Amino acid sequence: MARNIVRYNPFAELDALQRQFFGDDFFTAVRGSNIPTTDVYMDGDRRLVVEAHLPNFGPDDINIDLDEGALVIQAEKREHEEDKSKKYMVRESSSSFYRRIMLPERADQGSIDAHFENGVLKVTVPFKELPTPRKISITSGASAGSSGSTDTAQGTGGSSGYNSGSMPAGAPGDADEPQSNMGGA
Repeated sequence: MARNIVRYNPFAELDALQRQFFGDDFFTAVRGSNIPTTDVYMDGDRRLVVEAHLPNFGPDDINIDLDEGALVIQAEKREHEEDKSKKYMVRESSSSFYRRIMLPERADQGSIDAHFENGVLKVTVPFKELPTPRKISITSGASAGSSGSTDTAQGTGGSSGYNSGSMPAGAPGDADEPQSNMGGA
């Protein structure tokens, strides 16, 4: 029944046009080229790692900078060759790479390490230690008082001018004004 199912390729017509007008090998150089890739990942919660795959560059071609909280990786390689047997013949090629990666606030910018081996640049950005939470003890109202003694004349108005030890004289509830008794009696 369904033996002749063919997967649809939306780019098949474009590939056919390319082969018709330009030949088979026009875009294959672009497709097969080594475009440098960059991997940015966390190594646990202790550091950030940036790996830039730069197979055609050497350590002298690469610059790493910190710019306003960002890690900037640049690589540039220029080759200049002159053929002295031909007049005015210059053969130049250049390739460049640029990545700007914003660093987290926890990044310890003074301890960043970079290592280049086998065409791979590995930049390690350690994080600063987070401050440990500090427990704050809570005191109760009785132990927070000045001397711990209580006024025995609370609620009587007393001769000190304070009512229940907390209201100044002349405030509502003063002995000169009528008081309401909430308990009722």
